[in-house]
Amino acid sequence: MPELVPATPQLLRRVSAGAVLEFMRSAAAVTVTDVMAATGLTRATTIAVCEDLVRRGWILERENQREFGGYQKGRPARRFELNDRAGVVLGMDIGYAKVTVAVSDLRGTTVGRASQPFQAGEVGSAERIAFIDGVAMAALRSAGAAPDQVLAVCAGVAAPVDRHGEVLATQEFWGLFDLGLRPALKEARGWTVLLENDANLAALGERWLGSAAGIDDVVVILASERLGSGIVEGGRLVHGNRGSAGELAYLDLVDGVGDTYGIAHLARTWAAEALAGSAPTALRAFQPGRVEAEQVFSAAADGDAVARDILDRLADRMARVVGTVATLLNPELVVIGGGVANSADVLLGPITARLKDFTATPARVSVSPLGDSIVTVGAVRCALDYVEKHSLDLELVLPAQA
Repeated sequence: MPELVPATPQLLRRVSAGAVLEFMRSAAAVTVTDVMAATGLTRATTIAVCEDLVRRGWILERENQREFGGYQKGRPARRFELNDRAGVVLGMDIGYAKVTVAVSDLRGTTVGRASQPFQAGEVGSAERIAFIDGVAMAALRSAGAAPDQVLAVCAGVAAPVDRHGEVLATQEFWGLFDLGLRPALKEARGWTVLLENDANLAALGERWLGSAAGIDDVVVILASERLGSGIVEGGRLVHGNRGSAGELAYLDLVDGVGDTYGIAHLARTWAAEALAGSAPTALRAFQPGRVEAEQVFSAAADGDAVARDILDRLADRMARVVGTVATLLNPELVVIGGGVANSADVLLGPITARLKDFTATPARVSVSPLGDSIVTVGAVRCALDYVEKHSLDLELVLPAQA
């Protein structure tokens, strides 16, 4: 049983401030009554928290009350709104060969972005960190924001991350992400960096702005080059003892699957194999090894027999993957995410039709609308959650007024 933490006045103030900021993130100008209804705080506490957050720069009090109307006599209600320019957060997607950084204001609106390919190879951690820092600076420039306005950073990596933010480097590929990024960026930029598994962040992002909004039991499968999953049960991310919950290496042992290659990789590989043969196909318009899943799906929709065979094989394989996940975890929804999701709608029907062959508890299956932004969306949400929780500890550097 977890140890109970005493409800000190300081803790109550912190929790109350976080609740108010979370509500204001998705609201326009609100009254004290609005905040009370959303948070359950008393009127006195609500007023005290709002006034404190105004002093600290987190929220603004509207000066012209009468522009809202809604009253005829008496004193107008005070209205407050989030100061979404109080700072920014960074959401990072750190892959093996590409780094993407999104800059978000405090409402979760993306205001800047940068993405650069990285020629991975025999390079050290220092070079990788310098590259990541460079992409972050480019993203901040695109947002017109300064490094000292960054309130928190969340970075997603393709490796398990434990509760302490440490990479589980028990295999070579995972070890590539054990860079020491958190202390390096803390020293160089003064930033607080949260590290998380990329599929876990995908699950956060999908529940926030994707097809899993409002669903408490969901599994999100990143399915482009390699398969990995993030699990939400009862509304909470599942990490496991060392952060490896959701890893899909067991698929090596599943009949009809045999490895963790994803849809994009397999579509490219199987198309190259088909092009090495003599069967007529529209895919010959592309170079072997350069055929993408979207092109295969488009050709299949046009009736190309080779492309339809590849699509059928992909659907069968993914039905087996989703079937094992549905059997083990019994989620309400399984979401296929990642860059390949932009064109993967065509797989939904065949996967759903096959699911009953591989599980007695089939889940609903959907494709993420977030595309290749799914990890950075989740990373932004993770960083915003941190900011709201620690708002009373963070010092704002407000931009100069025009």
